[in-house]
Amino acid sequence: MAKINFSNSNSAFYQSLKTSVDSYFTNNNIKKTGDWRLYSKTIILVITALTMYGLLMFADLQNWQALLICVVFGISLASIGFNVMHDANHGSYSTRPMLNDFLGLSLNALGASSFLWKQKHNIIHHTYTNVDGIDDDIAKSPIIRHCESQKWVPAHKVQYLYLLPVYALSTIFWIYIMDFTKYFSHKIFTTDAWKMTLKNHLIFWATKILYITFYIVLPIMVWGVLPWLVGYLVLNAVMGLILSLVFQLAHVVENTEFEHVPLDATKHIESAWAEHQIRTTANFAMGNKVISWFVGGLNYQVEHHLFPRVSHIHYPAISKIVMEKCREFNLPYNKYDTMSGAIASHFRVMKQLGKKPAMSMHQVQAA
Repeated sequence: MAKINFSNSNSAFYQSLKTSVDSYFTNNNIKKTGDWRLYSKTIILVITALTMYGLLMFADLQNWQALLICVVFGISLASIGFNVMHDANHGSYSTRPMLNDFLGLSLNALGASSFLWKQKHNIIHHTYTNVDGIDDDIAKSPIIRHCESQKWVPAHKVQYLYLLPVYALSTIFWIYIMDFTKYFSHKIFTTDAWKMTLKNHLIFWATKILYITFYIVLPIMVWGVLPWLVGYLVLNAVMGLILSLVFQLAHVVENTEFEHVPLDATKHIESAWAEHQIRTTANFAMGNKVISWFVGGLNYQVEHHLFPRVSHIHYPAISKIVMEKCREFNLPYNKYDTMSGAIASHFRVMKQLGKKPAMSMHQVQAA
């Protein structure tokens, strides 16, 4: 991975912001981790997911009923990912590290690896957000072109038309291809992966086997191959669409910025780390409490990227502080009033990026 340097010598914005946010928690005598609001959501979501699984395995269902339950099951699993897994793997669910580690394994229950995700998301994505060449979240070329510095291919002309099918398949690719690619290559895109201990290896393989047992083997024994396959694809399509859209709305919308780092060179990013997070991230539907509840506060991505170890239940409160500090330091605060508005912006960006780039002067001369 190329060595990246932020201009952190000018960190007045973040220092002022951090002081104000710390004062908010101190003055109100509250912890930065979760409270009853997060714990109650955990209980509701886990019970819902287990109930849906139990109905699919033990209830006498019509096909249409089973498919409807698969949809609800997929929604509940996605919400567990947003609310429980995400906070736990950031260490913001609880003050107890062991509880965070245990609940972080809920990602493994969804079929993926929490060990690999922590480095991919917590370290690489949260440090080098929207930095082409490093941020694995925007490294989907040539299937999808996320920014102007990425190579264009003719298929990108219609990428805005095939985005939804790709998103619908994203969890299947994640579980069966991307995790194993990272595991065996020992790399997360261009970054060397953390060295795994024996415990890490055992958890990786044990949870993959358990996933296959509970999501494939046992359901096939109950339903047969074809009905299982249809239900499994519906479940993953729902999960994939929800997870992909929510995370795409955070960084790949109008007004968010991108950086490009040549992999064979040292790169200096002109802004400080916190200002980089501000410029590369966007919020949506901040006033919609239903969406905020379901997506685990990830519609407050600006606050999450600035304070990833603060539980999402506090983001609505500290967003007021962040907005005020952005005004004070003349920084943008990217946000969309509605989720539909953010989705429309994402598709406009992807359609624009699908257009064939104009030739540079060097290319014209060479031609």
